[in-house]
Amino acid sequence: MRKRAETVFGYITINQGELKVKEYEAYRAYYCALCHVLHKKYGRIGQLQLSYDMTFLSVLLTSLYELDEQSRERRCAVHPAPKHRETYSEAADYAADMTILLSYQKAMDDWNDDRNFAARALALDLYGDYKKLRRQYFRQAKALEKNLEILKAQEKKKSPDMDRVSGRTGAFLGEIFIWKEEEPWNRDLYQLGFHLGKFIYLMDAFDDIEKDERKGSYNILLPVRSQDPEHFDSRAKELMVREMAYAARSFERLPVLKNTEILRNILYSGVWVKYRKIMEDRKKEKAEDDEKSI
Repeated sequence: MRKRAETVFGYITINQGELKVKEYEAYRAYYCALCHVLHKKYGRIGQLQLSYDMTFLSVLLTSLYELDEQSRERRCAVHPAPKHRETYSEAADYAADMTILLSYQKAMDDWNDDRNFAARALALDLYGDYKKLRRQYFRQAKALEKNLEILKAQEKKKSPDMDRVSGRTGAFLGEIFIWKEEEPWNRDLYQLGFHLGKFIYLMDAFDDIEKDERKGSYNILLPVRSQDPEHFDSRAKELMVREMAYAARSFERLPVLKNTEILRNILYSGVWVKYRKIMEDRKKEKAEDDEKSI
């Protein structure tokens, strides 16, 4: 078996504890707006594909392009009692469309790799929308399909080339981060998405390494751990820090003046929330195993 080529992750989130209340409420307003747009355009199935990653993209593009925003208080089926604020811009529509592109490919991966019938049902539900979006966003869809195909081939042959393998995720996410053609900042947008994509692939591999080793599945970080088990955690983090340093450098070159506190919180702190959770869980599991052995 090989490692599944993930396309939707949820690692690019906030560190809520380090945000001011007003910043957290602003972020939630973008998140809720994307949720609403997904439901409006793609129904309940689309709404269920909501991710932090595409919320980040929505906030980033809204801020970069200084888009007109519409804010409102409303209730929804998920949170029916209290009203909550939504902050909508046209970037939410783009982020919603990219969510469906990614979700369809993830569902197809899950079906092809594991014969997951729930994933097959989801892919069938999204197929009509995917075909329309593929025509509308041919560049992004083609990059997604091409790089996933290359990634699957590399994983199948158990490629040891870390940059080449993780770079496939970077390549399609870089194209997705470019919204409009021929903008002066598109190179930096691409590089931001590219290095975030590489980071996501490595974080996913780090998260799944125990499971993949038990199953005999491909994982790009297994050779790193076998070479130096004692220092594996710190070595893996070094690799991810490198990618986030490149991503942050690209972000800082963008002419973003709005929501900078939120975006920097995500890039400098929020992306490490999952890492800390993984480390805490492993420490807890080790303590439990040591207790059992006694």
